[in-house]
Amino acid sequence: MIISLRKITKKCCGRCLVGIIGLFLYGLLPVLLPTTAEAAGSVLKQARSSQSAERLRIVLDLETVPQYTVSMEENPYRLKVRMSSTANRSGLTIKTFQDPVVERLQLEQIEDDLEAVIDLKTNAVPQVFRLSNPERLVIDIIKNGMVASEQPVSDKTAKILAKGLQYRLWRSESEPLQAHILEIDPRAGYIIRPVLSNDSIAGLETLSSMANRSRALAAVNASYFDPDGTIIGLLKLDGRIVSTPYLSRAVLGYFPKGYFSIDRPDYDGWVELPDGQHVTIGGVNRERGADELILYNSGYGPATGTNVYGREWVIRNGQVVACQTGNSPLTTANQILSAHGTVMTALAGLKVGDHVLIHQSLGSEWDQTVHALGAGPLLVKNGEVFLTTGEEGFGSDVAGGRAPRTAIGLTEQGHLLLVVVDGRQSFSRGMTLAELAAFMKDLGAKDAMNLDGGGSSEMIVQGRIVNSPSDGRERRVGDALVVIPSAGQAN
Repeated sequence: MIISLRKITKKCCGRCLVGIIGLFLYGLLPVLLPTTAEAAGSVLKQARSSQSAERLRIVLDLETVPQYTVSMEENPYRLKVRMSSTANRSGLTIKTFQDPVVERLQLEQIEDDLEAVIDLKTNAVPQVFRLSNPERLVIDIIKNGMVASEQPVSDKTAKILAKGLQYRLWRSESEPLQAHILEIDPRAGYIIRPVLSNDSIAGLETLSSMANRSRALAAVNASYFDPDGTIIGLLKLDGRIVSTPYLSRAVLGYFPKGYFSIDRPDYDGWVELPDGQHVTIGGVNRERGADELILYNSGYGPATGTNVYGREWVIRNGQVVACQTGNSPLTTANQILSAHGTVMTALAGLKVGDHVLIHQSLGSEWDQTVHALGAGPLLVKNGEVFLTTGEEGFGSDVAGGRAPRTAIGLTEQGHLLLVVVDGRQSFSRGMTLAELAAFMKDLGAKDAMNLDGGGSSEMIVQGRIVNSPSDGRERRVGDALVVIPSAGQAN
């Protein structure tokens, strides 16, 4: 679970800061940088490295970790990490390695920015993340085939649960590591869909409870969420958007023709007022922030829960039917436009009887989805390891180290792979995202994405918790992905 920016007005914690940093990095909040690296106080003090059979690690010791971007090039393979307004005072400009994968590191000053260029001899998986106390930027080069070559997946423990539904318990022979794998053929008559805790954004619920009331044959935990249950990321249920993302992140989509896709669609929402003016929707079914317009629907709960410092317009069939200060009741027939500050001023002329157009889109293709579940980052794309940790704005709380993990993959045959890796326990240490990506590729995933992990990682099969949650008990979560037999299915 991670904490989003909208909670900064409440009691904050370190994970909250990670979300804030991600927003700064991706330009969603204004950043005022001095004109020179020296003035900004971002200085590279030392560059050091270590090597192992699994990875080569480069550590950049900085006074403060600056805004940075990560890019990967091919022909030749080259990783570039560009740090904004950073001066090189390490005394190092080039370092070569005696390594089968990594050739050299070059530090190049490009005006006020510093770029670390890592030349590779072959394809590898990069993982870049920030650590604090002291401040440093870590660049891990994960050597391809680490999981594939050392820990082949065995089918010895495979169990056919029903037609088109198979469960496997996988254990490594070389290290303490255990994973649980469900393979589902949707064509065998299964409904695979997200389920909200308590059937609303508000509140939390255990996975076993959600699986039981859904009459699911199997279920795994799904989205990231806030402590109050608010979903972090995109969520679309039965054609209705009930949660929107701050950043472009990985999403699993289910389309009417019965196929699934994994990609990174963008949300676009606005309201057209009677005078033709367009006002941007800042989000759906979440706490309203300063100078924001938030759209609420019945997926949020019984009421908006907002304070008296804003203004709310009740919309039914495209027409304003009521206007009030806050905490408006929600019904299946109503939508609520809730505004504060400058946005409230822009909507001030809106009155009962006026007609408005509420526009929401995920793009022409993704607008066709019945369900969409967001989390991230991407793990596999077109059959190759494809990590987008930095691009999707994830910090060390998600990307750093080995942990319990949950992932979903799609095979060439159209099957779904639901995977939970146990972690933080003596019998199973968990996986890094790079290891999880390689593992999903080995399982046959053509495309794959990460779901929420840590203590949330859990799998239910036929009413039983098959993995070992790292909290020692079930954690209440914001939503689930369930596998339900369709009506009249013969198992």
